[in-house]
Amino acid sequence: IFILITFQNTQLLYLPTYLPTYYLRIMAESNETSRVYNFVRNLKYGCNPHQKFAAIYTIDQKTWSNEKDQAIKDAAKDASKMPFEVLNGNPGYINLLDALNAWQLVLELKEALNLPAAASFKHVSPAGAAVGVELDEVLADVYDVDAKSLTPLAAAYIRARHADPKSSFGDFVALSDKVDEQTAKILKREVSDGIIAPGYDEKALEILKQKKGGKYLILEGDVSYKPPTNEYREVYGLVFAQKRNDTVVTKKMFENVVSKNKDYPDSAVIDGILATICAKYTQSNSVGFSKGGQMVGVGAGQQSRVDCVKLAGSKLRIWSLRQHPKVRGLKFKKGIKRVERLNARLQYIDENDMTGPERKAWLQYFDEPPKSLTEQEKKDFLKDDLTGVTLASDAFFPFRDNIDVAAKFGVKYIAQPGGSTRDSAVTSAADEYGMVMVHHGIRVFHH
Repeated sequence: IFILITFQNTQLLYLPTYLPTYYLRIMAESNETSRVYNFVRNLKYGCNPHQKFAAIYTIDQKTWSNEKDQAIKDAAKDASKMPFEVLNGNPGYINLLDALNAWQLVLELKEALNLPAAASFKHVSPAGAAVGVELDEVLADVYDVDAKSLTPLAAAYIRARHADPKSSFGDFVALSDKVDEQTAKILKREVSDGIIAPGYDEKALEILKQKKGGKYLILEGDVSYKPPTNEYREVYGLVFAQKRNDTVVTKKMFENVVSKNKDYPDSAVIDGILATICAKYTQSNSVGFSKGGQMVGVGAGQQSRVDCVKLAGSKLRIWSLRQHPKVRGLKFKKGIKRVERLNARLQYIDENDMTGPERKAWLQYFDEPPKSLTEQEKKDFLKDDLTGVTLASDAFFPFRDNIDVAAKFGVKYIAQPGGSTRDSAVTSAADEYGMVMVHHGIRVFHH
């Protein structure tokens, strides 16, 4: 393998011996390949500030000059283009990893469900994702918005942001549709690092350019861009290659109901598609809970799948309890900022976990100490509120313990690939709880 890399006006050819660098010679053997990159721009730094060199490149068409597979060659016609344009700000390395993963997620959601879609990303996994379904009065109150004033795109983002708002602090946003003024106003008030969308209304762009003292990163994604068939990655001096995961998640995948309960309503199919596409772009192992057109708990990057379920379940529990009347009815001192009110409510949900100094600081938000939310009150509320939840997994469930844990969080519908030697035992566990389980047959690991 040898590589020609173009740095602006300088070309470096990595070969055993010197050859002119104005052309690329392709070795005759079919298992040998060449990659030619064209410099686009430097980035602020790599993953960390001490990694001073960081840049992005496009793939030169010379890479496929001797490709024998015409389908691969045809699929690479866009590879020398940028999939986005920088409209404002200076992108960082992790910014763009988040942007490109989130962008793919929302485009796939839009294609699958024909609804505006949004994703809130942090460290290359979604903290939340959602489609543009109207908010009810309770969720509008919890999310601190006027539901009647929200466009479908704004509703999608506010849902995605509030799946796990603590994790979404400083997120990278992806939106499937052109950003309107109302969505930009919602984004303006949030702490966020950047956004990618297919376009921006003039007023929306003006609003967003004011964020972060004018440094807010704004990318315009190219919806017509098609990535190459195969992708390459370097790790510790070794090049890995694989076919890109271009599996398309569709409603037809959710027809194989393997449980005794076959009652699978359209609303649950939407939640299943949402959670499965979300898992496709979440660091594995991963699972996700969804309800009402939004993710309500994402469990990412755990070595044990049941730990993913527990992690996602803990986020789902908090999402649900934020709707409790005592949480919504907390009386704050005048002048307490919105983000401080949000964090104080999250602390209140698990008040007993506070340390002494933490509780003392927390009480400064109130004129008088709030009455505690008891464990029994939480249990009673969750029993009524956590119903009809969907659970999706990026791979099969190897043991029934995943199902037992899921049952504690109101899961009614499960979407997974299947394929475990213990499928029958896992399905039997779902039957014991009256759940509906689908085997769609597609694993979506992501690393």
